[in-house]
Amino acid sequence: MPIISGAAAPTFNAPQATCVGLASPSRGAKETCAWRATIAPGAAGHEHSVEREEIFVALAGAGRVTIEGEVLALGAGDALVVPAHTPFKLANPGDEPLELVCVLPVGARAYVAGEEPFTPPWAE
Repeated sequence: MPIISGAAAPTFNAPQATCVGLASPSRGAKETCAWRATIAPGAAGHEHSVEREEIFVALAGAGRVTIEGEVLALGAGDALVVPAHTPFKLANPGDEPLELVCVLPVGARAYVAGEEPFTPPWAE
């Protein structure tokens, strides 16, 4: 199915964000997952990594990325490319939601210190 209706896309609530699953294996994608994420104002983010390259495209709002010892600003229209196996944290220190589209290869797992590797439910 080449069109996946946004109105029918599942929504997943995480502690600091809401993710809307757009494309994933359960919705017909074979190689690439995509989801829309909204990170709440004031969210501190949490450090994690993924086993494949992950891309974030900021649609609205502003974020702060901590990666490889650097703190970077992410704003609407910017793209963040996180290399595989690179710990990072994406925070929203502002007063407005940070809206992003995120892209990750199918099957990639996330890693959080002290937890088992997992595939985010919006990417299944």
